[in-house]
Amino acid sequence: MTPTLGFYDVVNRRRDTRAEFTGEPVAPEVLERILLAAHAAPSVGMSQPWDFVLVRSPQTLRMFRDHVHCERARFGATLAGERAQTFERIKIEGICESGLGIVVGYDPTRGGPEILGRHAIPDAGLYSVVCAIQNLWLAATAEGLGVGWVSFYREDFLQELVAMPARVRPVAWLCVGPVGELPNIPDLERHGWRRRSPLASVLHEEHYGAR
Repeated sequence: MTPTLGFYDVVNRRRDTRAEFTGEPVAPEVLERILLAAHAAPSVGMSQPWDFVLVRSPQTLRMFRDHVHCERARFGATLAGERAQTFERIKIEGICESGLGIVVGYDPTRGGPEILGRHAIPDAGLYSVVCAIQNLWLAATAEGLGVGWVSFYREDFLQELVAMPARVRPVAWLCVGPVGELPNIPDLERHGWRRRSPLASVLHEEHYGAR
């Protein structure tokens, strides 16, 4: 069976969106579709250890944005020279512009104490949550939405902000919303922070280092 080009188009069109949000709301039926896609992700022992907190309150969005800006300043203070100049040009979030934040959490207690397949790899549950995030991201891209994964935050701050219980770890804040366009080149590459490496540079045969 020949795979359809549509899927690969979506994979390659996916971007970490920052400045392109229009501020328009996501249609309820579209939001449900992308959340169902996330919820259909594979999970270790079928534990489905994820939670999704939808944040639309302008006050909460501003509070999180202000926290992120503080963390950006902390990181920026560690840079110097060309790195500092490049970082200054990079927009790291679209929290208020998107109008919708989806906080994705990981609950290691989901599914009970005996999770099939997690006994040797404790982080398998966390990997499952990341699979759900990728499903959501690809579904959103297929729907013409932008997604921005914000990582400039302290976990304890976000956990308290959205009232997650202590057992649930916040894994991601995703800015989600309609966009004017999706950039052809990822922001970090366009600004010169990093370049995408070729597949050959990370591919090994039988043993690490054997090309």
